[in-house]
Amino acid sequence: MFNIDPDTLHRRFLDNAPTLGTEAGQAALEDAGIDADAIDGLVVSTCTGYLCPGLTSYIVERLGLRADVQAFDLVGQGCAAALPNWRLAEALLSADFCHNVLSICVEVSSAAMYLDNDPGVLISACLFGDGAGAAVLSRQTNPLRRSIEWKEYASLVNPAERNALLFQMRGGMLRNVLTRTVPGLAADYAEQVLHKALSEIGLVPEDVSTWIMHAGGRDVLIALQNRLKISAEDLRYSATMLHLHGNMSSAFVYFVLQAALNDNAKPGWWWMSSFGAGFNCHGALLKVA
Repeated sequence: MFNIDPDTLHRRFLDNAPTLGTEAGQAALEDAGIDADAIDGLVVSTCTGYLCPGLTSYIVERLGLRADVQAFDLVGQGCAAALPNWRLAEALLSADFCHNVLSICVEVSSAAMYLDNDPGVLISACLFGDGAGAAVLSRQTNPLRRSIEWKEYASLVNPAERNALLFQMRGGMLRNVLTRTVPGLAADYAEQVLHKALSEIGLVPEDVSTWIMHAGGRDVLIALQNRLKISAEDLRYSATMLHLHGNMSSAFVYFVLQAALNDNAKPGWWWMSSFGAGFNCHGALLKVA
């Protein structure tokens, strides 16, 4: 783990990111009960390494997806990437370009390992973990699974706060910049995005029954709880996943969503939100039966 040089870190990403992404994708296909040849689109997000051709090339090969699958590699969106990933999938489905889209976020945070005496760097080294999440998004519901419908989306990008949370390239390695302003920014933008989406269809935060939130870290969860005026119980899935796995960047909200489904969380309006580098924040209103 502490062999930190550019070649070692790149090899770590190359050895692990395709494997993690493929395993997550295979699990999503099995859970959805569909074969690989039924996938028309593939969207893969990452920020912890760079490959050309991208991760889609490896995952198409390993999952045995069709050669004519529409494949998209999204990079540079940090922890926020899951919701833009789903937004692209939703656009492909709505435009009738695809019937089934496989969405994957995979992060090998140990391939973005960097150590110096900056407190933000040290916290990052303790906070982030490796992981991958995947989901099949379809134009039709699966009668054998709980219905999860994408209903509304909102996002916010503020380049003026770019330096609050980002990767720097230093000595050929990714160095995470994590500042003290992040919890407050995350809470502020999460509130704005939430109210924007809910107002579009005449809802209020009290209508949300389940919260699928990117955690960021302990202080971020506290800031979210205070700003959104929700309880620690509302954020229990996010807190549990953070405790078990650390911050897996873009993959994190897949784990939170799965935890809520495993717990048979109350049906109704679910709010899913991710935020990160940029500073970016995104949210999606889901109707869950």
